[in-house]
Amino acid sequence: MSYSFISPVFSRDIPSTVAGEAATAQDMARVTEADWVEIVGHARRYCRKVDATRSRKRADGSATIARDGYGSYGSDDVADDVAQDAVLIFARRLGVIMSRCVVASVNVATREPDRWQYQPKTGEMFLADRALIRAWAVPEAAKRNGYRLVKPSDATAPEVVEQRARYLAAVTFLAGMSQEIFAEAWGDGRDFPTLGKILDVAGRADDLGRAGVFSIVAQQMYGGKYGSGRQTRRVRDTAREEARELSARCDAIRDRLTYQEQPKDHPPTD
Repeated sequence: MSYSFISPVFSRDIPSTVAGEAATAQDMARVTEADWVEIVGHARRYCRKVDATRSRKRADGSATIARDGYGSYGSDDVADDVAQDAVLIFARRLGVIMSRCVVASVNVATREPDRWQYQPKTGEMFLADRALIRAWAVPEAAKRNGYRLVKPSDATAPEVVEQRARYLAAVTFLAGMSQEIFAEAWGDGRDFPTLGKILDVAGRADDLGRAGVFSIVAQQMYGGKYGSGRQTRRVRDTAREEARELSARCDAIRDRLTYQEQPKDHPPTD
């Protein structure tokens, strides 16, 4: 299958030191769409896992560990950079294995080799397939981009202990400021009219499960029959949009409180 379907990913100028720079056009042509999808998914899961071990995450789900906050190719999500490098590493390693290793099995449907006898420099021979080669490529690409899982032996390292202490201190501080953060984000409430009505009705309800809050607000705002499905959905959709905006404002305030006083020559440690 042609590799042209992912060519837009490599449309920018790519540093000459990228992983798999020795990969040839023939190597890249062996990368299938399924390989690409699996590598992207694996890279994102791997980077999120590393972020979790370092007690750090972004509200939008993007990976966080990057030089000066940016990936090698300018992406805000370093998992994208890891995926790009992993594809190159996978393509090159697959090409080497196909040219040097004995075919162990053939796909019944395509009649193409799908497993090879791989003999490492140390250890016994085993069978390698595309899935295993992809699994090799992602951690290697992640390491090139500054990602590695914290080993148990690293858990008590001074920098890890200090990082966790800072994280716990920040969480405790922000938890104590939750009301102030919400109040600042909410302001006078004029930007959240639907949420304001929902909170007002919910605050006067004895049983939220039976109060029909959305139906009451829909009738107040748009009139019509109580419980109208169309009007209720309209209120729900509007409330979701307002809630997203309110959440984004709260996140921005938390970030400001966390990093505003950080010296510019000492950026936050990932």
